[in-house]
Amino acid sequence: MKPTHYDKNRLCPSLVQDSAAKCFFGDRCRFLHDVGLYLETKPSDLGPRCVLFETFGRCPYGVTCRFAGAHLGPEGQNLVQEERVQAPPVRNGLDKALQQQLRKRKVRFERAEQALRQLSKGHVPGPSPEATVPEVSGAEGAPGQDSGDTQPAVPEPGAEALASGSVRTCGPLTDEDIVRLRPCEKRKLDISGKLYLAPLTTCGNLPFRRICKRFGADVTCGEMAVCTNLLQGQTSEWALLRRHPCEDIFGVQLEGAFPDTMTKCAELLNRTIEVDFVDINVGCPIDLVYKKGGGCALMNRAAKFQQIVRGMNQVLDVPLTVKIRTGVQERVNLAHRLLPELRDWGAALVTLHGRSREQRYTRLADWEYIAQCVAAASPMPLFGNGDVLSYEDANRAMQTGVAGVMIARGALLKPWLFTEIKEQRHWDISSSERMAILQDFTRYGLEHWGSDTQGVEKTRRFLLEWLSFLCRYVPVGLLERLPQRINERPPYYLGRDYLETLMASQKAADWIRISEMLLGPVPPNFVFLPKHKANAYK
Repeated sequence: MKPTHYDKNRLCPSLVQDSAAKCFFGDRCRFLHDVGLYLETKPSDLGPRCVLFETFGRCPYGVTCRFAGAHLGPEGQNLVQEERVQAPPVRNGLDKALQQQLRKRKVRFERAEQALRQLSKGHVPGPSPEATVPEVSGAEGAPGQDSGDTQPAVPEPGAEALASGSVRTCGPLTDEDIVRLRPCEKRKLDISGKLYLAPLTTCGNLPFRRICKRFGADVTCGEMAVCTNLLQGQTSEWALLRRHPCEDIFGVQLEGAFPDTMTKCAELLNRTIEVDFVDINVGCPIDLVYKKGGGCALMNRAAKFQQIVRGMNQVLDVPLTVKIRTGVQERVNLAHRLLPELRDWGAALVTLHGRSREQRYTRLADWEYIAQCVAAASPMPLFGNGDVLSYEDANRAMQTGVAGVMIARGALLKPWLFTEIKEQRHWDISSSERMAILQDFTRYGLEHWGSDTQGVEKTRRFLLEWLSFLCRYVPVGLLERLPQRINERPPYYLGRDYLETLMASQKAADWIRISEMLLGPVPPNFVFLPKHKANAYK
């Protein structure tokens, strides 16, 4: 369902946010301004406790919150716990001023344009002999314009322009503003031997990453973000870059097909967000990305691929990593030829998924080929990815010589896999413990997406997407032999209790029933089709 259909009568945002000013649209506003009428038609509360009110001391959704009874006063006013009020700790949000500048195309990309000019002439990008400071355009001190490359030019002391006050300044000029980092001075990415949670589209959202961090994931990465959407200031795309404080080693993954957009996007992120590395997606197999020249298609476009890697590496102050597959076609491996080139182009680390684009998940990951690629990539660290669902699988993967293991579907099936690998044991987790994990995900989801109707249903949607993977897990106590293989699909079975049987169901109706245990009844006419299955049908 579309979010606009969740509430028949939606309250005006000016009333929800307790704004002192009147509604900007006045009589032309399409939202409801009568709080009493809204409360008459509003669905009943889903519970007596509001996660946002308990965590941050104030719920920004006021009367529209589906747990509003926890923080509404006798006259309908929104209560505030002054001693507990704090700003949400999530970082890497999109500033409104920056968003307007991006939409109006007023953000300048000096470093990216210089690197692209050098690449177009066939030169390897590098710092210019004489560092120059270009002028700023746009509003004074506007977000996104405060990097070293966009400081205003500083005249000689006593110059007439300075005396007249006509030169705009954004603060003191430091060495960092005019002296660029040399490649050897860049921050190093030392994650060898650490457990790396893969960037998972749709399911690898911030609440899910918090769950995995709690179970022992060392490195996390945001979902794949399309560089053109970021450059246009799309709110939904920038939301993929958000970072929780528990994510101590965090990166973002970018997808694009052309050097200009990828390099400019890298410079933009370098100015505005806090990350430990930036990853290039050269492994996405879906047609929507591949046919535009992105994802796996870059493996066959060596010239563009080189320009993207070199250009992004030039404008970034953090390490640049790349995620690739074995190749595009099933029996034509390309990774062993690309890895030495990626090392020379400036990639700090490469992750190799042991399948080609054509294979998708019809074959097991080729770890023998990954072992061959380790030698080709040396001394650059190479991470391996594919079919890790137990600590035995992780141990066999490390024996190939890789620097570490990236875990993708295995984390979706059993997020406690990170604990199993670190403790070298099989965890026969009970259905009640698994339900507690889902309750934590629901709480994190309401914190992240909101506690109004739209936020509740968005949390439900991502919960259902995750349940479509969780149902494949078979409890350790029911297995005839250990461990479970990721490509094995068991027949219908009865669990040790009703909840375990319900969680093993492959039916979407049962997943919806589990979501109703956590988030209350679904809206009328609710239909759910898992995104990964919808793509398969297409």
